[in-house]
Amino acid sequence: MKQYNSLKEIQEDISKNRLTCKELVENYLQNIEKNKHLNAFIETYQSDASSKASIIDKKIENKTAGKLAGLVVGIKDNICYKSHPATAGSKILNNFKSTYSATVVEKLINEDAIIIGRLNCDEFAMGSTTESSVYGPTRNPLNPNFVPGGSSGGSAAAVQANLCHATLGTDTGGSIRQPAAFCGVFGLKPTYGLVSRHGLIAYASSFDQIGPITKSIEDLQLITAVISGPDDFDSTCVAKKINQQKKSPNKGPKKFAIVNQAVNFPKIDPEIKTHFNQLVKKIKTLGHTVEYVDIPLLDYLVPAYYILTTAEASSNLSRYDGIKYGHQKSGKNIDQLIQNTRTDGFGTEVKRRILLGTFVLSAGHYESYYSKAQKVRRLIKNETELILSKHNYILLPTTPELPFKIGHKKEPTELYNQDIFTVQANLSGHPALALPIKKTKNQFFSSAQIIGPYFSEQDMLGTASSIISN
Repeated sequence: MKQYNSLKEIQEDISKNRLTCKELVENYLQNIEKNKHLNAFIETYQSDASSKASIIDKKIENKTAGKLAGLVVGIKDNICYKSHPATAGSKILNNFKSTYSATVVEKLINEDAIIIGRLNCDEFAMGSTTESSVYGPTRNPLNPNFVPGGSSGGSAAAVQANLCHATLGTDTGGSIRQPAAFCGVFGLKPTYGLVSRHGLIAYASSFDQIGPITKSIEDLQLITAVISGPDDFDSTCVAKKINQQKKSPNKGPKKFAIVNQAVNFPKIDPEIKTHFNQLVKKIKTLGHTVEYVDIPLLDYLVPAYYILTTAEASSNLSRYDGIKYGHQKSGKNIDQLIQNTRTDGFGTEVKRRILLGTFVLSAGHYESYYSKAQKVRRLIKNETELILSKHNYILLPTTPELPFKIGHKKEPTELYNQDIFTVQANLSGHPALALPIKKTKNQFFSSAQIIGPYFSEQDMLGTASSIISN
């Protein structure tokens, strides 16, 4: 099957009668079948997608099709789609079918995108490897012995392996950008409040954002333009669509802040550092300004992030009790039923985070941990805003490491440090884009990350596009 780098290429082939939506869906379904060993898709919606494709082909013929006609999308297993299962990669939501669709899914369908299936993810989006899913690990298409990153590992792997054209992932602390980096594709975490979270199975509500993973910046912009905008079902979603954002009056060279502590991080992979420095040189040759800045709080980002997100998770996940929906494990009384259900239904990492979150919220430890972490979050937000008041963007590597082997034993704290460069944007709420820089010797990709001011996605994506196209 031909590999398309942008939706524009697909739509061009359709307009010239070289391709139909139905053929496209069938080709992707064949690819998914051939690449079952990657375990990217948990389930495909074969009949739904095929019938939808036939309807869209007629719309294209009649010139009434939406702007996403020809886009075949996979959605992460924690995003709801009416009358379809949504389990967040967990046993505890076994047999659960959503009674409504997430706002982002509705918006995609309204513009004639085709939902082809749901994608594997770390259980309740808690992880950096997509190994904690009840469905088993997803494999990296660049080398199936290695992890694709997480928690949106299935989403990133599906795009790289050409199992669908684009995917939706979710980003709580880097879960779109880190797997995008590991799989060598593009991933965008929008500004908090730009994209509705209605219909997202929550992990940490003040951090979670839904965003696209694609093969091109052009498609990131197009998809985000469709899924962004206010939503009556989500009071935190207050921004206009990105194509309605005010464009920066500064059309000339941009000013980039390079984070010293990230570039000189002791455990950064030498190839990532080399390729990142080459990107910085390229940015300079294109006429942009580069200035090195310090973020002394870098060492506090991960601890503050995990204290706050586990606290929110312990609250959000209390609803899974075996009574209302999902998995149930019987007991002699109601307390034992809930205990048995949660013990049997949740995986190790989810239990660890619920316990940690409950601990930091407890009466004896709230001030020592949770309250201090909130203060650190405020300092990080202020520091990020200060840097962006003097620069157009912050530039840093997406991850300190390249992908590691599936089953490689890492301590939980080591895995948590996979997020050290990505959690800043979640703590502060700023938009962040991961883009591949260059192939490494072992055929993975090094990746860079651009953080921009609030609701600056249109400018940020435009700048990134001009850099990589030169």
